[in-house]
Amino acid sequence: MKKRVLAVVVAGVLALTSLAGCGNASAKASAKDEKIIKIAASATPHAEVLEQVKPILEKQGIKLEITVFDDYVLPMTTVESGELDANYAVHVPYLESFNSEQGTHLANAGGIHYEPFGIYPGQKSSLNDVAEGDVIAIPNDTTNEARALLLLQDNGLITLKDGAGLTATINDITSNPKNLKLQELEAAQVARVRSEVAYVVLNGNYALEAGLSVGKDSIAYESSTSTAAKTYVNIIAVKEGHENDEAIQELVKALKSDEIKKFINEKYDGAVVPFE
Repeated sequence: MKKRVLAVVVAGVLALTSLAGCGNASAKASAKDEKIIKIAASATPHAEVLEQVKPILEKQGIKLEITVFDDYVLPMTTVESGELDANYAVHVPYLESFNSEQGTHLANAGGIHYEPFGIYPGQKSSLNDVAEGDVIAIPNDTTNEARALLLLQDNGLITLKDGAGLTATINDITSNPKNLKLQELEAAQVARVRSEVAYVVLNGNYALEAGLSVGKDSIAYESSTSTAAKTYVNIIAVKEGHENDEAIQELVKALKSDEIKKFINEKYDGAVVPFE
């Protein structure tokens, strides 16, 4: 009887050991199968949106690691070097300009949203109060400066030469009736000089970071049907050749899901608009 009991106990221990071994093997396999996407993002709205995407991707066995940057250059160079897998903070014109100027090889893996540019109050709260020599702060990078100038033109403050369009610079201004002084600053710095200038022209994400709403606080902003709004859709930028990687496409799919569209519309109240 004792031998029989001992045999049963030993068999039980072996079975448990076997199960434990299977469990460990399964855990190791699961950890091995998990994919990781390391992605750069601006704090607002990009990183906030990505946080909402995390649980969606986890169901697909993908872990999202987000690194927040406060400029446009470093996110691009870290993707080019392979330190990060993707960047969710730029639009196509900036990507193309950056590739041309820096010799990088970055590509568009999918359009996610656009952020209407707006003119916001500084020392003045209405464009009816524009006076001779007023200072307006605008972004100084190639593509965002053009967008700011087009918005100023749309509101009758300046005139640009024919054909300047999305490549416009201050050198393309042909008429400036009020002799406005355009103060060119790095995009992240524009909102910080509001108290020092008459008006500021802000990217949507930097307006959000400054606690400003396009619908409630801006004096004027791009319409959703404008060429600029459609052109400057924010994208997932990756190193060339990785646009169709399975994990990257799952990320794009998640960002374009109905769940994320609903989050964007409810949280940002028109300051961020999902791209169809």
